[in-house]
Amino acid sequence: MRTYLLAALFACSAQPALAWGDLGHRTIANIALANVSPQAKEQIATLLKAQKELGTAKCPVKSLGDAANWPDCLRGESWRWGYTFPWHYHDGDITEPAFNIKANCSGGQCATAQIPRFKRILADKSLPAAQRLEALAFLSHVVGDLHQPLHAAEHNHDAGGNGVTVTNLPGEPYIINTTPPTVVNPKAGTLNLHWMWDNFLVIRAKRAGQLPPVRAYTQAEKDAIATGDVADWAQESWTIARDTVYAQAFGKVVVAAEKTEKNVTISDEALDADVPIVRQRLQQAGLRLAKMLDEALG
Repeated sequence: MRTYLLAALFACSAQPALAWGDLGHRTIANIALANVSPQAKEQIATLLKAQKELGTAKCPVKSLGDAANWPDCLRGESWRWGYTFPWHYHDGDITEPAFNIKANCSGGQCATAQIPRFKRILADKSLPAAQRLEALAFLSHVVGDLHQPLHAAEHNHDAGGNGVTVTNLPGEPYIINTTPPTVVNPKAGTLNLHWMWDNFLVIRAKRAGQLPPVRAYTQAEKDAIATGDVADWAQESWTIARDTVYAQAFGKVVVAAEKTEKNVTISDEALDADVPIVRQRLQQAGLRLAKMLDEALG
């Protein structure tokens, strides 16, 4: 099982703990907020007023974007929030025939099991506002996590690509949503495959003007994009991880529990080809999150 240590982040190790990073999660949340019903938007604003009751002054929740990043910020207090760390992913072995939603989720401690639980808590108006705000934050975050391919896949127990170093990546700085915000400057050439998808490719997409637009989407667009359920989303991510992410890293689609390289290079052409996938996954996550928020609050 993965170990999430925020100290490792600040030491710029090859074990990053975040998914999509601040930029990715904030993009997803902003798309969702632009597409929820007025009733849901009003309830979100009301719930945000309970942020002080969360007792996390170093991790503010003043907007839906803050809420979507809040579960990662909590890793600075693992003694208090460590039990939540397995909720961010549900890894499936890429050598299996397909993603198995019943595997690797002991006691419901995984993303696919927790998303419907968060939605149910959020929808229950008999519960305290702070408890529902916590559920809103986790729902907004984990829906995003599940759309990051390496939060639904692994190979040889590499914790979703954390064990594979991509030696030619530059050290792009990224932000952790703390008060004040923390800028992390990882060392070039020591970054891993998971970090590449969490942060590097999102930053690359932004610089190329390829982040999905934050706007109100048409009903036809929503009908085409906001599809499926958590099992479908995990299967999509697992397939991308198998056919694209690991295939790029190892030069082939891995079909057996064979030994693979721990240090790889990925061409600029391949990285450019990944950007549209990142754009699509962020867009899908935003509109699918909007639909879930409407179902719970609309």
